[in-house]
Formats: sequence, structure tokens, C-alpha cells
Amino acid sequence: MISIWELANAQLREIKVYEQGKPIEETARELGLDPGAIIKLASNENPLGPSPKAIEAMRDALGKGHLYPDGGGFCLRKAVATKLGLAPENVILGNGSNEVLEFLGHAFLNAGDNVVTSQYAFIVYKLIATLFGAHTIEVPSPDYQQNLDGMLAAITPKTRLVFIPNPNNPTGTLLSQQAIDDFVSRIPEKVIVVFDEAYFEFLDRPPDTLQFVREGRHIVVLRTFSKIHGLAGLRIGYAVGPPELVKVLHKTRQPFNVNSIAQVGALAALEDDEHLRETKRVIDEGRPYLHEEFSKVKIPFVPGTANFVMVNVGDGHAIFQKLLRQGVIVRPLKEYQLPEWVRISVGTMEENKKLVAALKELMRG
Repeated sequence: MISIWELANAQLREIKVYEQGKPIEETARELGLDPGAIIKLASNENPLGPSPKAIEAMRDALGKGHLYPDGGGFCLRKAVATKLGLAPENVILGNGSNEVLEFLGHAFLNAGDNVVTSQYAFIVYKLIATLFGAHTIEVPSPDYQQNLDGMLAAITPKTRLVFIPNPNNPTGTLLSQQAIDDFVSRIPEKVIVVFDEAYFEFLDRPPDTLQFVREGRHIVVLRTFSKIHGLAGLRIGYAVGPPELVKVLHKTRQPFNVNSIAQVGALAALEDDEHLRETKRVIDEGRPYLHEEFSKVKIPFVPGTANFVMVNVGDGHAIFQKLLRQGVIVRPLKEYQLPEWVRISVGTMEENKKLVAALKELMRG
């Protein structure tokens, strides 16, 4: 019988399925642990959970679950635009900001094109490029910092998209406003720059990339409700860009791509400033605590700027497995070509202390 791979698109052979953080329930089942005793610090989720206002709004919306959602996401797009000082025409919603990456692939990538991004950048950029038959140029990252000059030099006549996550996942490093301004001033007009700002709200003084959208440049800015808003399970994010560019992306979007419960939850979360401030307070307390504890025992790490820290534990997969048996889930980074490292999300202080105690014990052993 003919192999199914002879019928499938050739580029799919090159794609490795994205490995998500290990779920609590699966860990409990595999190891015979109490799910309530397991802490998950693997996926950069909000340790406080969703906004209480979002939970209430979503409960109220369940009674209308038999109706199709607003396919255009009018209310949420308007609220996002108002919050950012833009127009609804600048905004497109996605089933997570990852779906917007797919919109960009559909809209701008053809077989033989290339995209440019940084070494150790979010792995989904490469997966999306490969899906559309494009090649990914990964620019080396000295000291785990993104090299914007190197990315400019890497652009070829076939470059269609440049992906810049800021802060970067998984390294947690941040680009300055000056570096971004200089980069955008030199980018060829035919190249679309995508600033992925999933962790934007965790920053004290975030760079302003929306200025380039207002200027009408070929810039897309990605944001999400998965991180600080605590709605990762609902899969809802958005992008902003110049109206004509957003109009192109809408042509690639499936009808009703964002469900009604997610839209209602995100709208309520967007208005809950108290929950956002409390989440940021917890992260601002926990991140320096982790930095300090790792420094005390001389465990190398990259100082984070978001809600996670990248830590060199010598053998990332081995430490991941050992922590797992103690009911602590972190993220090994072998798929990022960082086999010595793990990524640790900032949790509540109780969770942080449990992680530190377990990791210290393992590293001493």
C-alpha cells in the first residue's frame, strides 16, 4: 500500500509536532500523585487564574452557547482598539495569537520564500514557515540577546516576514526602544515585521511599537489574553496593524474563528485592571526571588523580564523528569537546541519556594 506520506504535502515531513507543557492531570495519572499537590511552572500561565469578572461573564454567556459567535468580534475589537488608542479596523482576533501567525503565513508566504527570526526565538515561527514551504533564517543570539543588526543583514530578496518576540520566549530577554526604533528605520519596505508581545503587560516600561502601526508601516503587533489575563484555555489573542494589512489578514480568517465564551471572557478581563495589577504584583515579587535564590547556589540563569526564567541545570531533560516525580512541572528546552536549560514560570510565592527547595536538592545531589 502506498505510504500516506507520499500523498501528504512534502514540507510536513520536516515539521516536528509542537510539544506543549505537560498537563497536571497527565502527570498525576502517570506518577500516581494527587493532582492538588502538583504545581505547574511550565507554560507561563497566570498563577492566579482568570479574572473573577471574566469568570462571571463567561458563566452568564453559557446560556447562549447555542448561538454562533459574533464572527467579526465587533465588541471586543472595539474595546481593544479603544484601550490602545486605535480604530477597530486596526484589530483582528485570533484563536490565540498563534492563529494570527497562521493568517500571516496564508497571506504572505509562498514556497521558496524565507522568514528571519532570532536563534532561540519562539519555535512556532519556524513551524509556520515550514508549513507554507518557506525557509527560516535563524540569526545567532550572543548571550541569548536578539541581534537586530544581524537580522537586518540576514534579509534577502526572498524575505517576506521578520519575527521579533519582545520579551523573547524562552530566554526572557528584552529589546530597548532605541534598538527597535533603529531597526524599523532600516527595514526594507517590502518586508513585514511582526512584533510578538505576548508578555507586554508584565513590563514596567514597555517599548512602544504601536507608533509604527499609527504611521501605517508594514508592522504587525501580536498580543494575547493567555498570559497576564489568565485565559490560556480559551485560546484568544489579537493582532494590530495598519487597516489595509489587517484587511488582508481577514481574508485568511475562518468564519467564527473565536468562540463567543472567549470573546465575552476577554472583554471582561480587559476591563479588570485590579486583577491585572495583582497578577503583575505577584510576578514582580516572585521573579526577583527566583533570581536571588538561583544566584545564592550559583545556578546559571538568564535574568527574566516577563513571568518566567530560563535556568541552566546541566541536563534539562533529566532535571525535568526528577522534578516531575516531586510534583513540579517545568519546561525542558531541548527543542530549542538548549538541552542544558529549563524554563521556569513564576508562580505564587508558595509555588516558587517549593520549586526552589526541590531544585536545590537535585542540584546538590
